[in-house]
This record gives sequence, structure tokens and C-alpha cells, in this order.
Amino acid sequence: MNDDVKELSDEGFGSFLEENERAIVDFWATWCAPCKAVKPTFEDLAGHFKGNISFGEVNIEENNRVANQYGIQKIPAFLFFEDGQVVGQVQGALSKEQFIDKIEESFTL
Repeated sequence: MNDDVKELSDEGFGSFLEENERAIVDFWATWCAPCKAVKPTFEDLAGHFKGNISFGEVNIEENNRVANQYGIQKIPAFLFFEDGQVVGQVQGALSKEQFIDKIEESFTL
């Protein structure tokens, strides 16, 4: 696990959003090949945007309550939060450039 990406549980999810003005959360599962494929890109972006955006991940097999709360039905899914509110969402394994485009579209940095 990358130190720049925080592993989140159903119980700690709300606190994570409260503590971080801007955050991107990856909803994934161990059996999901696209989730594994995009993980290095997600971790790289977490390091790149450190200090501006917080990155977290939710294993939906172990923490399905928060996934259900946000209507996650396909993974990988990435929710972009600002001040605790969803400001963007993408699904699937994105390239680094696609991620950066969505970050710039979702947040004012």
C-alpha cells in the first residue's frame, strides 16, 4: 500500500471527508482486474497532488455500506469530493492523462 493513499473503512469514511477539503476515493475489489491495472496510476497521482488533494480507497468487499450509500455498482469507480460533496465521478481504468483532465475539471486548484 502506498502511504499517499489512505485505506478507508465504512466507519472512517466520514471522518476522512471531514478532515480533507478535496479528496478522490477509489472503490475497488481484490478480484477486479481493471482495479489492479489502474492502481499504480492512482498511487502516482496521490504523490503528485499530495498537499492539494487527499486520496483514499475503499475495498467494497469489506466495506459495502459506503459503496451502497454512493450507488457504486461498477468498479473501479472514483468519486471526487470537495467539502464532503461529490463534485465528480468516473468509472473504469483511466489513463493518467484522463485522470488529470477529470481532476482539473472537478477541482479548483
